[in-house]
Amino acid sequence: MAILTLTINGEQLSGKDDETILDIARQHDINIPTLCHLEGLSDIGACRLCVVEIEGQAKLSTACSTKPQEGMVVRTDTERLKKYRRMIIELLASEGNHSCAVCVANNNCELQDLAYEVGLVYVRFPYLYPKKELDATHKDYVNDRNRCVLCTRCVRVCHEVEAAHTWDISGRGINCEIISDLNQPWGKSKTCTGCGKCVFVCPTAALFEKGATIAEMEKHPEFLKYIVTARQKREWINIEED
Repeated sequence: MAILTLTINGEQLSGKDDETILDIARQHDINIPTLCHLEGLSDIGACRLCVVEIEGQAKLSTACSTKPQEGMVVRTDTERLKKYRRMIIELLASEGNHSCAVCVANNNCELQDLAYEVGLVYVRFPYLYPKKELDATHKDYVNDRNRCVLCTRCVRVCHEVEAAHTWDISGRGINCEIISDLNQPWGKSKTCTGCGKCVFVCPTAALFEKGATIAEMEKHPEFLKYIVTARQKREWINIEED
């Protein structure tokens, strides 16, 4: 591990070569929006909201998966980037069924927060209104695929933290969706432990608790970093039966 120096938005900063541009930016209170990134999970660059400009490179790079280099010059808030991010939020809004006024996660939704952040007032693209099935077979939770943004947080937390690998992705394009146990009803899953981690890391109301009504479903994804840190430090206590 080496310490290097790079420039972000005209400010010279230091960071480690095993970190990402997003890590370094957040350490210095530089806001880069994300949906798929969550501390404690692997980064896949799915949402593309964290794209940044790197001097000398024509294409945009995802801050969550790009490692810094000595002398690198990064810009995170140019007009070009703002245009792209707004367009991404518009496309996410148009390809799903996001009716905030009647949503259980209203005022507790990361997609909604980002729409406010980019100043989204109306969507220029035609709404697709996909007809995706709602799975309420689980005794505690509901999977509403109509509100899914395919961030795959649920897939990754189930695989990387809970080690159950209940969730996966099926289909292509507009038909792409999250499924459980090779497209079996969630309530019939043989692998689901019922831990609820997938529900609480979901940024929208695609996964929510049964019984929650409009604006009642609060998500607390911050719990994940404490679990991961505790495991890394071997702070769990194993109780052996006599």
